Amino acid sequence: MRALPPGGRAYILCAALTALAFAAPALRPGTGTSWPTLLSLAALSAAAGAVSATPAHGSPVLLAGAMLLPPSAAALIAIPCGLLSRVEQRPAAARRVWRAARFALASAAASGTFALTGGGPAVTAARLPYALLPAGAAALVFAVLSALLGVGVLVTAERRPLRAAWAGVLPCSIAADLAHGLAALTMALLWHSRYGPVAALLVLPPMALSASAFALCHRERTSHQAAVRALVQAVDIKDRYTRGHSERVGQASLLIARELGMPGERQEALRIAGTLHDVGKLGVPTRLLRKNGPLTPEERRLIELHPEQGHEMVRGIGFLEEARAAILHHHERLDGSGYPYGLAGPDIPEFARVVAVADAFDAMTSTRSYRRARPVHQAVRELRRCAGSQFDPVMVRALADALDRHGWQPAGTPVGRPAAGSQAACGNVPPAPRADVPGAPARASGAAPPPAVRSSPVPGRTGGPA
Repeated sequence: MRALPPGGRAYILCAALTALAFAAPALRPGTGTSWPTLLSLAALSAAAGAVSATPAHGSPVLLAGAMLLPPSAAALIAIPCGLLSRVEQRPAAARRVWRAARFALASAAASGTFALTGGGPAVTAARLPYALLPAGAAALVFAVLSALLGVGVLVTAERRPLRAAWAGVLPCSIAADLAHGLAALTMALLWHSRYGPVAALLVLPPMALSASAFALCHRERTSHQAAVRALVQAVDIKDRYTRGHSERVGQASLLIARELGMPGERQEALRIAGTLHDVGKLGVPTRLLRKNGPLTPEERRLIELHPEQGHEMVRGIGFLEEARAAILHHHERLDGSGYPYGLAGPDIPEFARVVAVADAFDAMTSTRSYRRARPVHQAVRELRRCAGSQFDPVMVRALADALDRHGWQPAGTPVGRPAAGSQAACGNVPPAPRADVPGAPARASGAAPPPAVRSSPVPGRTGGPA
């Protein structure tokens, strides 16, 4: 426990004491606890925690206990699953105590919900149609409470931001535990049937397979998120003057995707595409990204390779397949004057057209080393001015509508220091200044503006497109 921050220790201690308070009544004589059922399920719970690769494999047993036993006994059978679970990170003891408390509280709440919605400790086959609703409600409460408690410990013990701790936790938990709830109900029905507990044990193998599938899905999703975070952090470390830019572009891309009505999977893919759009900067010499002064034509050509370099970096990473088009083409322009391939109009992939608008929007609304941030309404007005020649008008309109509806709360904060009296520029712009876009520098995202806009060299950030 010493390695945990004080807030984390207090949170885990409160959860453990509350769980013990819920479980204690089951140990008192005269409470009518069915000890054969309790001990049998406690043994299965202990086996699930000790043998399985993840304590989530014990969820079906815990839900079955919630349908067969009162809340205090349901909490009690969940404790062995947490205490005996495998722990790879330290402090191991605190993590085991936390898991036991979390499962005990979720099981007690699920048992109470099952009883309140028409179920009961002794479910019989005759009540099957009527037990579906209580079983679903119990599984839902188990999932939601377990997720909420998990988010709490991530925030207090691991000091993760609330948004990062919450992302993806609840939907995965609900899907898994609703499936487990049906299997647990089957086990409960068989337990009190004429075939007895032995028949109920036959449900365990498919339940274990189901739990393994959901756990694998969760681990894969977590690994994907960790891989994206690692790439973004590497870019931020290398190009410190646009730190946080990648996450904000992903956030703006997600706003556009939602406004366009894209399905959930494509929304997430587009958010990742926006977040990783500048991953090719890892292949750009650091001296160019941090150069103090204007770029030479040769240096500009090197920096303009970053979309192709980023495309190659993520080649072969399966879950980034759809994001690659945005990484490669987010500097293309609708009029065909962009790079790397000079695509025009509908030839530019949809993801790239979205990310181009999100990229330009964040570039204009973020403070950089050579100018202050523009207000959101001014950035939107500039995007609309450039729509049709540089940006897809549909994407610009979607972003504007999303901002009107939801506002803009950027996920990160830029670190560049503005120069007094400097100007912002039109967004994701072509390789060279254009006469038909007055005042637009060669890069909206932190690159060197043309001499007409800038009277002195930009300190620190002059090269890379954002």
